[in-house]
Amino acid sequence: MEFFPFLVTLLVVLRLFSLSATSFAVLHNDIIRPSDVLRDNHNDYTDTANLLVSKEGRFVLKFFSPYDLLNHRYLGIWYNHTTYIRPVWVANRCKPMEDSSGLLSIDNRGNLVLFSEENNSKREIVWSTNSSKQAAKPLVQLLDNGNLVLRDEKDANTTNYLWESFDYPTDTLLPGMKLGWDLKRGLNRRLSSWKSFYSDPCDGDFTYGIELDEKHHTYPQLTVRNGSAILYRQGLWDGMSSSDAVDDSIFNSVYNDDEVYYTYSLQNKSMMPQIVLNYDGTIEPSWDFGTFYGAIPRDKCDYYGFCGANSQCNVVSVTEEPICQCLEGFKPKNQDNWNSRSWSEGCEPYSPPSCHDEVEEEEGFEFDQYSGFRAPDTNYSWVTKTKDESECRSKCLSNCSCMAYSYPFSESIYSNEDSPKIHNETRADGSRGKVKVKRAVIIIAIVVGLGGVFILIAFYIRRRRRIFERKESQYDDFELPFLDLHTISLATKNFAEANKLGEGGFGPVYKGTMEGGQEIAVKRLSMCSGQGVNEFKNEINLIAKIQHRNLVKIFGYCIHREMKLLIYEYMSNKSLDYFIFDERQSILLEWPKRYKIVSGIAKGLLYLHHDSRLRIIHRDLKASNVLLDEEMNPKISDFGLARTFGGDQLEGNTNKVVGTYGYMAPEYASNGLFSIKSDVFSFGTLVLEIVSGKKSRGLYDEDKILNLTGLAWTLMKEGHAFKLIEKCLLSDPYINMEEALRCIHIGLLCVQQNPNDRPNMSSIILMLSGEKMLPQPKPPAYFTNTDMWEEAHSSVLKPPSCNTSITAVDGR
Repeated sequence: MEFFPFLVTLLVVLRLFSLSATSFAVLHNDIIRPSDVLRDNHNDYTDTANLLVSKEGRFVLKFFSPYDLLNHRYLGIWYNHTTYIRPVWVANRCKPMEDSSGLLSIDNRGNLVLFSEENNSKREIVWSTNSSKQAAKPLVQLLDNGNLVLRDEKDANTTNYLWESFDYPTDTLLPGMKLGWDLKRGLNRRLSSWKSFYSDPCDGDFTYGIELDEKHHTYPQLTVRNGSAILYRQGLWDGMSSSDAVDDSIFNSVYNDDEVYYTYSLQNKSMMPQIVLNYDGTIEPSWDFGTFYGAIPRDKCDYYGFCGANSQCNVVSVTEEPICQCLEGFKPKNQDNWNSRSWSEGCEPYSPPSCHDEVEEEEGFEFDQYSGFRAPDTNYSWVTKTKDESECRSKCLSNCSCMAYSYPFSESIYSNEDSPKIHNETRADGSRGKVKVKRAVIIIAIVVGLGGVFILIAFYIRRRRRIFERKESQYDDFELPFLDLHTISLATKNFAEANKLGEGGFGPVYKGTMEGGQEIAVKRLSMCSGQGVNEFKNEINLIAKIQHRNLVKIFGYCIHREMKLLIYEYMSNKSLDYFIFDERQSILLEWPKRYKIVSGIAKGLLYLHHDSRLRIIHRDLKASNVLLDEEMNPKISDFGLARTFGGDQLEGNTNKVVGTYGYMAPEYASNGLFSIKSDVFSFGTLVLEIVSGKKSRGLYDEDKILNLTGLAWTLMKEGHAFKLIEKCLLSDPYINMEEALRCIHIGLLCVQQNPNDRPNMSSIILMLSGEKMLPQPKPPAYFTNTDMWEEAHSSVLKPPSCNTSITAVDGR
């Protein structure tokens, strides 16, 4: 039964090979002169005399038929010595020849012409170059970069082309090609998709290129259009380089009065790269055939206007917040539609700027800084040359329609502000240099959401100050030192990307060094994180009141307008998940270290549950929230979701469930009930992860059904619990098998379905030390991932006792 599909596949492969059989030809000629003719020998793949092959054999110009259309003949440029099924350029892409009568030659006006010769008598022009200059001695050459050029052989400058295929791209951008504008010639180089992937190279519905307004006042940007509508915008053009870089590649952007274009090159000349605009509008870069780097658009945030105006898009959000969020100072334009997750109408200012209002910065308006987002559509912007940021800021404030600005936007090379020419100046020491004048962009309207990570610069959005001021008095009851923003900015080098330690659902974390040399970690709460004032105050007040060697220390906090920062002790070995879920790093975590980490986490939880002034339920214990110091001592962190109990209270209830699938106890996920036993469940899951090196939410049996707890339970019942231990630990000379098996047993006791069956942390400490007998565990709560999903969503599937919502799917 399997032979037939295999035969079909084989026939297709043979067919694809036949399409490019001539690609394996030996190099004979890369030049066509007026006396030469390139003929279509459709039935003779061995006729290498009628091929144009670049000097080093990298590219070939040949006649071909697309897949399954043998009666349609085209002339195209291909990578040579490959079995790739598509050309990188097609001459007669919308006018195929219906037989193999094609002839390519240079006519008496010096143009390259493709003829279709019917019955060897009548010639029809199918395609030709359109050079306005006639060469004294015309010559056509296929270069080793894939460019087909027409030049004058008598011209000593061999790069003075009268025509070149790079000026008329089809669907493929090769290294060295310019995507964009030659403003002097009025030439716009854009990619145009095929109508279908295999069979029709004619212009499809999609185009990809650089957008400019007629007078070139707006800043250029890369877009994909479906007809006249924008499908995708590749972010704000930064004038210097692309943020979507790949190893060994160099991306360049040029923006001056003569040209506006984007190009790239590769240092590894042996690779065969291309960027293709597919027939469905996606952009697919490949740096070698078979090695692709992911098609764009990648997710919902990449699509134009998905979140509407004045919003930001975060498709990887793991909090209860929706994908689209209004910017600070803005509200949904249509609240009902916004609540139903229809976001395209976007947001509007609570109080829009008015030409009649006072616009003094200190009294009326201020700017919020954003970074790491794609900027708005630059069709609604203008560009100005400025000397510094304050000038750009003032220009925006003085215009009532200005919504935002960005600076520096590019460093364009000018001799002076009036003459956009490259100018080399001679310094006093005789060396040569270039004068740089900075440009800034002024945004008139924020017309699309700020999705994706594309800009490398700060972006400032204007809003009214007086409406959103918060009184500092609401933070006066904090029992921690207040640090000013200037001090934190100096310590983190203005939140430099190089100092970024990571990012969770509540925002990024940066490493900093205080003036006295003290190393710190700064958590900068994202404005769209879902952690508001209550969670912020909760974390500060809780962690300020607890002190334990297995709990992370907090040094202080900072509040500046809408910005909220928490300052922690710096943990040099990052988080536990960095080690246990990485094959290379896990080898460094020998068994004694793992056992020490398990014991340390248990002691930290024991303190929270029994020994602190208030009984504290963490509610989000997981591998990424366990930090490791320089001696690999574990410290529990992230208390933003923690809750406290007073007196003899043992459990609580919430109508907003927060946490992470795989670590959440079933009674909490389904009914919002939390207690010290829900933390015990998370601890048991974490112990099984530490011993096995496997994530709790994976599927590990042969049938891909059992999750980690189900696998551990099954192996223990079969008497093979040792098979759960990570392989690198089995060869560890320091492993204590008794301890490892005891940890698996304790982990299963902690993840039992009924909270009453689970041990408390004081019992767990005794079990870990071997001072207490281990009872037989009952089946775990989540035996498969399906069980976990259904349990977590049971409040949705049936009438709930409270309004429960799962707000965190993956680890923060």
